[in-house]
Amino acid sequence: MSAATIDVRLAPLLRRLFPDAQPRLTLDAGTVAELVDRLDARWPGMGDCIRDSRPAVRRHVSIFVEGRRATLDTQLPPGADVFILTAISGG
Repeated sequence: MSAATIDVRLAPLLRRLFPDAQPRLTLDAGTVAELVDRLDARWPGMGDCIRDSRPAVRRHVSIFVEGRRATLDTQLPPGADVFILTAISGG
C-alpha cells in the first residue's frame, strides 16, 4: 500500500518527553510501522517509546486507527484518524 495522508494525535506523555512535538499533526504513511518511523525521524527516540525490540507496540502504549486498536502492521487508509495513547498507572 502506498503512503496515505493521515491525521495523528499524540498522547500528552509523548509531548512531555518531546516538547517540540505537536498534539496533532498530519503525516504520510502506509502502515502504523511507517508512521512510527516518520515520528522517530522527526523526533529521534520517539519510536523507542512507542515500539519495543520485537518489534511490536509497547505494552503501555495503545494505537487506534479509526477507533480500532492497531498493530504495527495495520494499514492506514487515506485520511485516517490515528491516536497514540499511553497508559496511566500508579499506586
